[in-house]
Amino acid sequence: MKPTALILHANGTNRDHEAAQALELAGAAVEIVHLSQLRAGERHMADYQLLVLPGGFSYGDALGAGKLMALDLTVYFADAVHEFIASGKPVIGICNGFQALVKAGLLPGSSGPSSATLTFNASGRFECRWVTLAPQPGACVWTNSLVDIIECPVAHGEGRFLMGDSADLVALQAGGQVALTYAFADGAPAGDAYPANPNGSVAAIAGVCNAAGNVLGLMPHPEDHLFSWQHPRWTRGRTHGLGLPLFQRGVAHAVQAA
Repeated sequence: MKPTALILHANGTNRDHEAAQALELAGAAVEIVHLSQLRAGERHMADYQLLVLPGGFSYGDALGAGKLMALDLTVYFADAVHEFIASGKPVIGICNGFQALVKAGLLPGSSGPSSATLTFNASGRFECRWVTLAPQPGACVWTNSLVDIIECPVAHGEGRFLMGDSADLVALQAGGQVALTYAFADGAPAGDAYPANPNGSVAAIAGVCNAAGNVLGLMPHPEDHLFSWQHPRWTRGRTHGLGLPLFQRGVAHAVQAA
């Protein structure tokens, strides 16, 4: 049977259907569920095999990007979320979902560094552009078997990943929790170079996972590059760098963890 993916929806979320398409193509059955349905007991997180916090502007980014969804996760659904993660089931937070996971303290995770934040882009403006991502070897079940670069868009104003302590950054890297980094088109590390690193994230970090590797958060949108014709240069032969393999890896792990 196909693993069932739960995609959380809050008022302002607008990337849930793209995430649903990615997971369906990757072999999952998908249900988009409003947070109010979970609160009312109409749906139960434990009944699903994969959890997605999609992109968008949950609650209109009131009080800051992802903060109110993070409050939901820590107040109303804390036990359910922690049990889901502890079970080894895969979780992914994309853009606004990544912000919510970080601000809820779920990433990088309680067993790892705790000084992470996502703050305003170094450019001081909203960044909407295509970027190149380089998967990194390490703990993440979503990316650790990927070798090819991913090309996809970013669209955020608060996507700059920072660590408050340099020792925490070293621990994050040493623990294999850096899952994706920004790169140049040829896959070479972007470092601090703008716009290859679109937001000024430390060590060009685009995505991180928890210590166990089953929870991934990333700012870019791999769900927006599932078909070659979605690339802005596909008519010029740019047909590589699809984001679909990342979702296929997550679904495969959901099957294994079931």
